[in-house]
Amino acid sequence: MAAFSVPDLAGKVFLVTGASTGIGAAVARGLAAQGARVAVHYNASRAKAEAVVADIAKGGGEGLAVAGDLSRVGGAEPVVDRAATHFGRLDGLINNAGSLVKRVPIADFTEALYDEVMNLNVRAVVAASRAAIPHLRKAGGGAIVNTTSIAARHGGGPGAVMYASSKGFVSTFTRGLAKELVKDNIRVNAVSPGVIATPFHERFSTAEQIKAMTATIPMGRLGSSEECVGTYLYLASAVLSGYVTGQVIEVNGGQLMP
Repeated sequence: MAAFSVPDLAGKVFLVTGASTGIGAAVARGLAAQGARVAVHYNASRAKAEAVVADIAKGGGEGLAVAGDLSRVGGAEPVVDRAATHFGRLDGLINNAGSLVKRVPIADFTEALYDEVMNLNVRAVVAASRAAIPHLRKAGGGAIVNTTSIAARHGGGPGAVMYASSKGFVSTFTRGLAKELVKDNIRVNAVSPGVIATPFHERFSTAEQIKAMTATIPMGRLGSSEECVGTYLYLASAVLSGYVTGQVIEVNGGQLMP
């Protein structure tokens, strides 16, 4: 990951939510490889988050594991504040926490499941962003990078309509928040992964579903978490993307070409 250099990230402080596994973990490691100091957020996967922090330390970087349930009211503020207090500042937020929760057709969707999906995929992004804004303003600006999904554009696979809809919110929220914060020198963008080989699909997709999705990808394979990292680093860096805000960048092997 350190085969290339993004010099303006060195010494900066980033909070990556949902960073114990998958794309979030890869992004945390990628930021650290560029010399950034990284708060690695997790909810339940403490051991895996601490493993990411250990990897960062082995590379000579500085990381911090921060626990918190971002889906509940009041859950985001302590996570953001602890990261900023520990490192003395906050220069960027990667809103990556989220989940499909479970595949359920809308006809069978319960109110409890609706709340779980929307709280995790929508409330977490809004609350963490809101909590980070004062810290980013204090730092003189920064970057918020949200994780949306290809599902936000095509409506999701079987039983994933509410997940797709919640990610549609994230994409729209990205554009609107970018307008609100541009005067503060805070850029807001999003990465939209396609079908990436992560614990997400190990948990929620069958072998048959993976095979069907792969058949729709021109590259003929799933992506990896590491193949998403460069896009996050690009959007986190003012040197590389200083004139980019309100954008959703697709990383999907050609599966969707909007």
